[in-house]
Amino acid sequence: MEKYLINELRKEEAWRLFKIIGDFVDGFEVMPQFIPAVTFYGSARVKEGDKYYEAARELAKKLVSRGFSIITGGGPGIMEAGNRGAKEGGGKSVGLNINLPLEQEPNPYATVTINFRYFFARKVMFNKYATAYVLFPGGYGTLDELTETLVLIQTKKVKPFPVILYGSEYWNGLVEWIKNVVLENGYIDSEDFNLFQISDDLDQIVDIIVSFYAQQYEYEI
Repeated sequence: MEKYLINELRKEEAWRLFKIIGDFVDGFEVMPQFIPAVTFYGSARVKEGDKYYEAARELAKKLVSRGFSIITGGGPGIMEAGNRGAKEGGGKSVGLNINLPLEQEPNPYATVTINFRYFFARKVMFNKYATAYVLFPGGYGTLDELTETLVLIQTKKVKPFPVILYGSEYWNGLVEWIKNVVLENGYIDSEDFNLFQISDDLDQIVDIIVSFYAQQYEYEI
């Protein structure tokens, strides 16, 4: 019978808790050096030259020039673009790599790479140390990261911070569905619809993040 990670967390395998704790310890020891930081999400399948890859690369350059570090999932695609842009801009970035059955190779551009066994420990690092999120077009993983983050903000488990969707031609259909179906049916409140925003302007995204950070921390960056 094929084994799956979560299903293997049985009582008699409590020793796995030490591996989980190890994931958290690794993250907590390394991540503070990257504050303030912006987390990039998006597809692992895009390549250099793709418009979203190049936008993520350029945005990372702009953000590190303003004193921010970049956090990514450490792999290829948008993750690589974020780490690469940070390096090219002379800034710092961290790649939170995940160990997968089909091994995800860390990209070579992150200042530091941390390898995680468990998705949930990795997600804590994305949330705990981010000043803002920028989500580029992506698949199930990106959608999961978007909705989980919105739930955490909605339920006040984390402080509100900018959640910015880049690529209106990709995101508009989902946003319209949330507005016309989810909101219209009363499954969220009107203020919940304002927990994220769309922008195709990289300079505007930088301004949103810088302004938020300055207001929250009374710090000029």
